[in-house]
Amino acid sequence: MGSPFRLSKSRFTAGLQCHKLLWWRVHEPDAPELVPDAAQQAIFDQGMRVGEVARTYVPAGELVDLPHNAFAERVSLTRELLTRRARAIYEATFSAGDVYAAVDILERAGDRFNLIEVKSSTALKEEHLPDVAIQLHVLRSSGLDVPRAELMHLNRECAYPHLEDLFIREDVTAEVEALQADLPELIAGQLRMLAGDLPHVPIGAHCRKPYDCPFLGRCWHEVPEHHVSTLYRVRNGGAGLIAQGFETIDELPPGGLTAIQERQRQAVRTGRLIVEPGLEKALHVFQEPLAFLDFETVGLAIPVWNGCHPYDQVPVQFSCHRPAPDGSVAHHTWIADGPGDPRPELARQLVGACRGARTVVAYNAGFERGCIERLATAVPELADDLLDIAARLADPLPIVRGHVFHPGFRGSFSLKVVLPALVPGPGYKELGVAEGVTASLELERLMFRGDAMTAGERQQVRDALLRYCALDTMSMVRLLDRLRELA
Repeated sequence: MGSPFRLSKSRFTAGLQCHKLLWWRVHEPDAPELVPDAAQQAIFDQGMRVGEVARTYVPAGELVDLPHNAFAERVSLTRELLTRRARAIYEATFSAGDVYAAVDILERAGDRFNLIEVKSSTALKEEHLPDVAIQLHVLRSSGLDVPRAELMHLNRECAYPHLEDLFIREDVTAEVEALQADLPELIAGQLRMLAGDLPHVPIGAHCRKPYDCPFLGRCWHEVPEHHVSTLYRVRNGGAGLIAQGFETIDELPPGGLTAIQERQRQAVRTGRLIVEPGLEKALHVFQEPLAFLDFETVGLAIPVWNGCHPYDQVPVQFSCHRPAPDGSVAHHTWIADGPGDPRPELARQLVGACRGARTVVAYNAGFERGCIERLATAVPELADDLLDIAARLADPLPIVRGHVFHPGFRGSFSLKVVLPALVPGPGYKELGVAEGVTASLELERLMFRGDAMTAGERQQVRDALLRYCALDTMSMVRLLDRLRELA
């Protein structure tokens, strides 16, 4: 008699990460933690779009176009398409014992088949292999001769408009063959676990690796403030320190820590802000007049503008604050409108906004520098002016990281963490758009799906984006003032 539970490829890989994660997914399928937020839904939607485009690169196939939960009907249609000797089947669905799998692309090779798993990433990752391996197991258990398994992913070298090499197909047969022998026991172990009570699994690196667990809040709700997992750049989520019996950072002995980790330890132990000597000298890099710059970008999986590669971060909005000697602060801003290439006009507006600034301040400036350098390539008539802006960039991040630690940083030097700790005041919580991922998603929606929005909704999204980006640059103005006070 079979198990009352069934494993899909996503359930199986969840179980490899954590048995408790799988147990909750199966026993509480309607848990609120499993409802995707806007960012997660966008990732799912993007994966679907990439999958649909990938089918056109293995053409002349037939789609199992049935609802995901119409399981028996999907298996039946797949068998019918096999009988008709379809050249390829998209979303071919099979069942073997207590495991089922829908294969992105099943490509016929005579009487044999190639298994093709499509990923929206730009490289093969270790966590992709069990996903392919479980599908190969199901296909072979269903009687198919499958000598080859591939992973099909986006090609970062591909540039619009020449999309003929948009995908790379990597042969992973050897890697997934090596996993086959262990699959029956892994499957049986997961099914036995699901038949019992919620398993005990201690917190650890697996909570965020290879993916953030949606149930983090359940397992981590009793973790104390300044837990060792919040130590700056701690390895494996602090698993080694936890194994040694340490719970909070203030329990750690001196020695064996990096300079920044030791600064964090002292800040936590004393409950005070730590400021290292040399801060004043480090701030000399900010020579006035200043311009404070921040970009918001979209990173399209499938490029649509000349010269762009998959996931190129293309600036489509910027904010620039310009403090004056009399204490006033001028503000320059620009945001894209519609699906056309925004780079030429953004570049022109950017050059004007930064004109006359001796130093252009950007937090984590490597990101802005990369955006500007790509703009210079895309808009060659302004390349000299743009590269001049890039040459004037100065970054507060390494200065904060090298000289300052507040207990409120909790191991992070993100502007959204550093600012409220050092400069209490207006923050991001009150904003409709409060962080960069949401900003990117909303910009993409505004640019490419604005026609599906009402005029009022478009204006609301636009205003929220403008306020968010403006707060980023005004926050840098406030942060630099505070650093000068501390120095």
